[in-house]
Amino acid sequence: MINKKFPWYILITIILLKFLFQYLVISSIYELHRDEFLHLDQANHLQWGYPSVPPFTSWQALIIKWLGNGLLWVRFFPALAGALTIWVVWETVKVLKGTLYAAIIAACCVLFSGLLRINILFQPNSFDILFYTLIFFFIIKYIKTEKEINLYYLGITIGFGLLNKYNIIFLLMALVVSLPFTKQRKLFVNQHFWLAMLLALFIVSPNIWWQIKNHFPVVWHMKTLARTQLENVSRIDFVLEQVKFFFGAIPFWFGGLLAIVFYKPFKPYKIVAFAYLSTILLFIYLHGKAYYAVGLYPILFAFGAIYLDQLLSSKKTAWIKPTLVIFNIALIAYFSQKIFPILSPPQIVNRSNFGGKFGTHKWEDGKEHPIEQDFADMIGWTEMANKTDSAFLKIHKTERKNLLVLTENYGQTGAINYYSKNIKNAVCYSLDYIKYFPHLNHLKHLIFIGETPYPSLIAHFKSNVKIGEINNKYAREKGAVIYLFSYPDQYIIKKLQMRLKDTQE
Repeated sequence: MINKKFPWYILITIILLKFLFQYLVISSIYELHRDEFLHLDQANHLQWGYPSVPPFTSWQALIIKWLGNGLLWVRFFPALAGALTIWVVWETVKVLKGTLYAAIIAACCVLFSGLLRINILFQPNSFDILFYTLIFFFIIKYIKTEKEINLYYLGITIGFGLLNKYNIIFLLMALVVSLPFTKQRKLFVNQHFWLAMLLALFIVSPNIWWQIKNHFPVVWHMKTLARTQLENVSRIDFVLEQVKFFFGAIPFWFGGLLAIVFYKPFKPYKIVAFAYLSTILLFIYLHGKAYYAVGLYPILFAFGAIYLDQLLSSKKTAWIKPTLVIFNIALIAYFSQKIFPILSPPQIVNRSNFGGKFGTHKWEDGKEHPIEQDFADMIGWTEMANKTDSAFLKIHKTERKNLLVLTENYGQTGAINYYSKNIKNAVCYSLDYIKYFPHLNHLKHLIFIGETPYPSLIAHFKSNVKIGEINNKYAREKGAVIYLFSYPDQYIIKKLQMRLKDTQE
């Protein structure tokens, strides 16, 4: 039955704007991001898990592959996750008995936010935010209606959320810690709650079995991540970044958080505030990246919009509500050239003083660079693939079956497999690719992409040709070389085999 108080065409209009903006906020100058290549390549190696991520994104990649692997569809799925997040927030306002005006405010707060940036990239992050929001939604709906079906929907959401990204475990830990301090602690003796959790376990069980069979590569991945990236994450920067994601809508998300704690009609939903604070503290303690916590915020907009809508309902103060929304939109528009990959790298450098002050040119190494790391990760790939194709064409057709295309990282590997016209089986010594190495016993040619190889390596091939290198000075892969090595001796073949075995172990 259609709810006349919440006309469907308003929500559809907002969602269509969401899709439109996702395609407008990125310049055609930029290619895909290094992480996107990894996820797209997983469509060629379907399984119940991967060393770096669970399988949910690979299922989307398979659909994209069926649809032709075009850029339109690569951009579509993260945009879809963002659009669904807006819809869930809209429905949350309805469950909480907010007005249409509050629903529009909440939807606009989600639309004109840092989610526009996150929903550009084909990564698990967009659906992670959606699953966070859905978990809160079904908890709220259960508290409001006490209908057990919402617990089962919650279980399904948790199951698929874990199949998308393990990050959701931190929210689950926070909810478990928060439950005893709220009236919802009675869930611990509710058989439907435990059946719902068993349903979640059933859904995620194939991935758990995969982890067991492969000796829990997620542990290796987390240790590597902590050592190479998270140790450079400042706890103070984490807190400051929380503000930046939704900086124009602070009155609504922060107002929503306060309203849950102090506003009497929202008293039954205190678990949302407790879970927010507990999750934030967990991420701060563990040096989590700032975007890990973004999924906590959309649901707060529903509470904040309803609260401020009622607080500012008098004739004297009613003008403040649209003013706050317009201010948020104006801020996003003003900073759009900094937040989104709209400008070319030279244009960004020309505005480097502006960018530096905004503090977004710091990479994972903790240092400042000419352009933002994500933008640097979106250029240079077609140049690399074209030069790799040039190396491939120098090999006689009868010997191409005895070729190994070896790169130094998964970004290079995935980019070649995506952009190359001739090569679809490049590999590297990342755990995500070691299972896909060809047999090396009959190796005759090696195309190598990475840093300049050592002379000792070159000496073990009868011939070598430097095909080229990545010249784009703004690319993160600048300086990576492409070499064609031919006719290796047995020493180097055994060396490659030993490294492969060591990596697998």
